[in-house]
Amino acid sequence: MTPQKIKTLFQRFQKNNPKPTTELVYASHFELLIAVILSAQATDKAVNLATPALFKIANTPQKIFDLGETGLKHYIKTIGLFNSKAKNIIKTCEILVQDFAGEVPRTRSELESLPGVGRKTANVVLNTAFGEPTIAVDTHIFRVAQRLGLAKGKTPEAIEAQLLQCIPDAYKQDAHHWLILHGRYICQARKPKCSECFLVDLCDNPNS
Repeated sequence: MTPQKIKTLFQRFQKNNPKPTTELVYASHFELLIAVILSAQATDKAVNLATPALFKIANTPQKIFDLGETGLKHYIKTIGLFNSKAKNIIKTCEILVQDFAGEVPRTRSELESLPGVGRKTANVVLNTAFGEPTIAVDTHIFRVAQRLGLAKGKTPEAIEAQLLQCIPDAYKQDAHHWLILHGRYICQARKPKCSECFLVDLCDNPNS
């Protein structure tokens, strides 16, 4: 895809959705971190159904740590992989309290040092909480970037590197959310809604 075509594509994204953001519901950087950890291999909808009750009684690292694994599981048992997520979240909360004064760290290396936080989760937090121009390549972005012709690769890391290289700086902050939402609602895996897509004339693989 040519640079001009890429610019046109993201201009349309911006016109269609000027202020995109995550669909996870949160009220602090810490709540966002926990919600993103919980969303791994689960839907935002499932997370949003579970977290209000949790955050109502425990919305700080110390409060969630005080719940313990068993107490936390009560609130997140409807979310996939809740056993391992509970274990990681309790450990993460302990580290946040002991090493970061209860605050969510702002660097990739510090975020990735937390149990349950990989590159994708760190990228979401850096982008959504701290305004960094990062792109968290999930299954939606991995699919959409290749269908559109923005990037080609066999790993999320390869797609991320190419997207960061080809997307104009003016659009990098919001590109993460635009691509995810496009994959979630329009460029779906099994039956992409090409007839509803405002990018179909720019796409490398329409009706794929």
